Order: sequence, then structure tokens, then C-alpha cells
Amino acid sequence: MNAVSRVVVGMLLLTVFAGTAGGWLGVRYGVQAQRSSPSLDDLLHHELELSADQQQRLSAIESRFAQRRQGLEQQMRAANRALASAILSEHRYGPQAQRAIEEFHAAMATLQEETIQHVLAMRAVLTPQQAQQFDQTVARALNSSRP
Repeated sequence: MNAVSRVVVGMLLLTVFAGTAGGWLGVRYGVQAQRSSPSLDDLLHHELELSADQQQRLSAIESRFAQRRQGLEQQMRAANRALASAILSEHRYGPQAQRAIEEFHAAMATLQEETIQHVLAMRAVLTPQQAQQFDQTVARALNSSRP
């Protein structure tokens, strides 16, 4: 490998590392900032005074979603690994990199859609008064200036 190739590979690896570190810091900071207002989980399990039946139904909904979310997150990690491999082998935005990015975006879009469906499934378990509080919390979260 010549000097120019080593520099390019080094820059690509540094870019991947910096992106990963930036994402991790963003998520870590975002989670801390998010704790300042009640989360949906806090609202559901601590503030809405759920009946035993509601708790049981929500538990089943949350369990199914947790498994699905984990699978989609694994798909996104696999796509990131494929992207890293493509960058190392192609040294450009080639077909392998494009395919990896498309796979990541597809999994991410599916996760976002299924997250909304999950939120709406939880809402369906609530009484009208509980749903109103739930809706306000969801609206605050979606209207937040935080990314």
C-alpha cells in the first residue's frame, strides 16, 4: 500500500470513528436532556394510575416492540459494518457503500414507522382522560427543539 492509499484509508477510518463518537455523544447528551421532562414511560407507569389490566396489556405491547426494535437496531449495526467494509475495500462511494447506506436507511425508516405504531398501540389501551395526558406528552416530545 502506498503512502497516498494509507492516508486515504486513515482519513476514512478517522471519519468513521468521529461520526460514531459524535453520534454516541449526541445520544448520550440527548438522553440526559430528555430526562428533564417526563418520558412516555414515566407517564405511563408512574403518573397515569393504570389499572392492572392496562398494565398487563401495555407490558405485552412493550415486550413485542422491544424485540422488534432490537432486531431493527441489529440490522442498522450490520449495515454500518457493511459500510465500513465497503469504504475499506472500494475507497470511494461505490455500489457496496450505496447498498449499505440504503440498507441502513430502510431499517431506520422501518424502526421510525414501527415506533409510531407502537406509541399509538399504547395509546389505544388508555382511557380518554389518560390519552389526553399521553397526547400532550407526545406532542411536547415531537415539538421539542432537541433533535
